[in-house]
Amino acid sequence: MQLTEQEKKDILDCVLTTISHIGDKNYQKRIWIQGKGPEVDDFDETICHFFQEGDGVIEKYKDFGLTEIQLHLLRKFRDEFEKFSDENDLPQLFIDTPEWTKITMMAKEVLAAFDYQK
Repeated sequence: MQLTEQEKKDILDCVLTTISHIGDKNYQKRIWIQGKGPEVDDFDETICHFFQEGDGVIEKYKDFGLTEIQLHLLRKFRDEFEKFSDENDLPQLFIDTPEWTKITMMAKEVLAAFDYQK
């Protein structure tokens, strides 16, 4: 199935929004741990959203207009996030660890490469 340009834009925006949540510890503490709204989200949902849409963007990166730098940073982030999420599932236990801080910094690096702003 061929995606329209608007659908591609929406999918990429969804991926980048998810990455922005991964890069924002205040969001994580407020939403994932304390459950305060208005957003409804948790770490498991974030994992699902990212890999469901993110892998498709990486696989079809040319269709999404990614530069080589964007692709490299997105792949690197995906690989590290995958390793981390395979071994961790409770944000209250990992949110202040150096390993999670590394993931949040990588997320911010990806967002900068896409010039993404909430």
